[in-house]
Amino acid sequence: MKGKLTLEDGSIFTGDLLGDKPACGEVVFNTGMTGYQEILTDPSYCSQIITLTYPMIGNYGTAEKFNQSRNCFANGFITGELCDVGSNWQKESELSEFLKDKGISCLYNVDTRALTRCLRSAGTMKGIITAADAAENECEKLMSIPLDHKTVDRVTTPEKYVLENDGLHIVAMDFGVKRHMLESMHERGCKVTVVPARTSAREILELKPDGIFLSNGPGDPKDVLDIVETIKQLIGKKPVFGICLGHQLIALASGADTYKLKFGHRGSNQPVKDLRTGRVYISSQNHGYAVDEKSLERLPFDITHISMNDGTVEGMHHKTLPLFSVQYHPEASPGPDDNTYLFDEFCAMMKKGAI
Repeated sequence: MKGKLTLEDGSIFTGDLLGDKPACGEVVFNTGMTGYQEILTDPSYCSQIITLTYPMIGNYGTAEKFNQSRNCFANGFITGELCDVGSNWQKESELSEFLKDKGISCLYNVDTRALTRCLRSAGTMKGIITAADAAENECEKLMSIPLDHKTVDRVTTPEKYVLENDGLHIVAMDFGVKRHMLESMHERGCKVTVVPARTSAREILELKPDGIFLSNGPGDPKDVLDIVETIKQLIGKKPVFGICLGHQLIALASGADTYKLKFGHRGSNQPVKDLRTGRVYISSQNHGYAVDEKSLERLPFDITHISMNDGTVEGMHHKTLPLFSVQYHPEASPGPDDNTYLFDEFCAMMKKGAI
């Protein structure tokens, strides 16, 4: 079936449509060469339509072990060539079968280079995937659907669960956490208790954690200001480590500000400089918002990491409290493992004891 992507500025990109369900969402692009299954199952893409810039996708199939969450929360998927037959010894199904099973509308045989150049120039925007012959009134109705601002509620765990271990106890606030982030802490001997996003500070502290982890997740951090208030009550009580959305929420809870990037950082090849050592790391990122550097100037934070592409804040550390965060995904999935040392830093911080 022939299909099309229509952007809110009127731009149209045509291709072939897998599935018959129309899709609406913010259209974003990811520059990674591999890891399409991890990208599709990353909750940070909730309600978005993902465009992959790499030209051929699906060449190694899919397997359950690579899923990063319980479901796919993206609304749509756009690629150039969709490989019919993947080749890998771990393959359990083809990508096309995976997309059908998850109910993800996929537009393929698309000029993704032209689409990406459009998004880089104009910025990310709302778009809809429909059949090529969809009626104009149907397209107008889809385009009028407002973007979802309750994405954290969609992706967070519905109830508390525990990854048992004998070491340090971490309470992870799940704003859309990737499985490998939890595994990275569990592999270091930590017991990890994962709690829903809107768990109160009192409930968290009653679990007697050695440290608190604030996960990645989708959307605008200012959409969850009630969670910001919870984090305010946790800062200074226990060591805290935040990643991605967790990083932005720490900034807001500390009195800093955040803003929307023109087209965000999404890919497994993003260079980040550690200002403490001068070393540059390649990182995996997926975010559309950033911490305002100027808003940190009057606050007791050191900026520890910056993006080598645009200079935005990628990491910060409180001057006196056991509190730090990074904007990128240290455990990658997909991407390099250059930055897993940050989980070791968190463990070392917890071993020093609570305040």
